[in-house]
Amino acid sequence: MSYDEWKSSRWGDIATLEYGKSLRSYKNGVGSIPVFGTNGPIGFADNALCNTAGVIIGRKGAYRGVHYSDVPFFVIDTAFYLKPISQCVFNMKWAYYELLTKDINSMDSGSAIPSTSRSDFYSLPVLLPSIGEQRVIADTLSSLDNKIELNNRINKTLEEMAQAIFKQWFVDFDFPDENGQPYKSSGGEMEESELGLIPKGWRVGVLGDIANNIRDGVASGNITNNTAYIGLEHMPRKCLALSNWDEKPELMSNKFKFNEGDILFGKLRPYFHKVVVASISGICSTDILVINVKEPRWYSFALMHLFAEIFIDYTSAVSTGTKMPRTNWSDMARYQIIMPSFTLVDQFEDLIQPSLWAIKKNVLENRSLAKTRDTLLPKLMSGEIRVKDAEKAVRAV
Repeated sequence: MSYDEWKSSRWGDIATLEYGKSLRSYKNGVGSIPVFGTNGPIGFADNALCNTAGVIIGRKGAYRGVHYSDVPFFVIDTAFYLKPISQCVFNMKWAYYELLTKDINSMDSGSAIPSTSRSDFYSLPVLLPSIGEQRVIADTLSSLDNKIELNNRINKTLEEMAQAIFKQWFVDFDFPDENGQPYKSSGGEMEESELGLIPKGWRVGVLGDIANNIRDGVASGNITNNTAYIGLEHMPRKCLALSNWDEKPELMSNKFKFNEGDILFGKLRPYFHKVVVASISGICSTDILVINVKEPRWYSFALMHLFAEIFIDYTSAVSTGTKMPRTNWSDMARYQIIMPSFTLVDQFEDLIQPSLWAIKKNVLENRSLAKTRDTLLPKLMSGEIRVKDAEKAVRAV
């Protein structure tokens, strides 16, 4: 099929935007139906509003996104979902990618709360390849997104495994003894401490015994455009893998330098639980603490403490400020921890480091995959390049 055979149309000629509905208790829902709002998945429900795969478009809010569900879903009243006017007009996954090329946030209805204008949406032009070519385009782009999602799932599993081992060894004290048996459960000797019973020979210390806050400042005038920049907005919640950063920052204030492997801790509103491992070197907001360890053997041990829910609760409790609470390194450094033997810490480091290396590898691979996808997307949708050329680029990456 040649590009000349693509049909020019408008979205209002081939689809409607259907309103979502109000729904209670979706945040704690235990159903199997994903619930979407203006910025993506927000919970689960028992029943679907749309019984097929579909596209969700944000309706209310300053930042409204385009999302896709490959299973039946529910949409709350802050979003729309896309409904074809007739069957076999377009492939739904292709429609999702096509709409990613549009500026949904510019379609403002003019109400007090920024809202997507349906009339503006319906007037959007669209080039329609055949259904067959739409499917192939969607499959090509999906192959990149699927690999990114797989890497994210692997990273999540690796994080959970590291947390589980940390808890078993250093919270439950069931680390392997000299016979390979769980220490406490097998009757390992315990002794009293100010933090309760701990394994014999261990001691109580503080986080500052093993970790430092690195304050290597850089003036805004010395920041180059090719420097990686990380702000709080780039840091995910409850996820060690840092996959987002700005490569061309335009910054007007001083920042902190960090190196690959440093631990970055969001000190503003610490209850957001923003703790990540730096995948690259660069600069970061001064609302981020740059942390590393005094000896390499303590790295994974310190990281798991910083990432633990109980530590996040501690930093929230000692934060200062009402509207914008901040924690600080002085209080964090005084956090009491139970110090194991060097032998056990070395074993833990050897066990966890390969997982941290794999997480970093997956993050950098995802970055490359996403760049390829974002480059191909507008070119495929406009017909500038065809699927065969795009497939070559996918294979290359």
